[in-house]
Amino acid sequence: MKSRIMYIEDKSGGLIGPARIGRVTFSKTGSTIYYRGRSFQRVRGFKHNYEDVETGDPFWISGPKRNGEDSLYGGSTPTEIDDDVREEYWRDIRRQPESVTA
Repeated sequence: MKSRIMYIEDKSGGLIGPARIGRVTFSKTGSTIYYRGRSFQRVRGFKHNYEDVETGDPFWISGPKRNGEDSLYGGSTPTEIDDDVREEYWRDIRRQPESVTA
């Protein structure tokens, strides 16, 4: 399966929610994303673009931006970065390799 580093924001608590940067995999058609044992189905929702298949919780999932303003509404939201993608994220996406250990 194809994988990619993505920005994942939980919208179940409101317009701004907890966010992560992590590696996801895609279904063959690309309409389902898999992350940490969860499945997210693409939808045309209000202020979200994916829903958790089991719970129906809304999520905003997108490719991370070089400037770090990944939130749906722009700006920076406190974002956890998974350890297994930290180096690649700072080096290849943000182009700030010195920030890997920060």
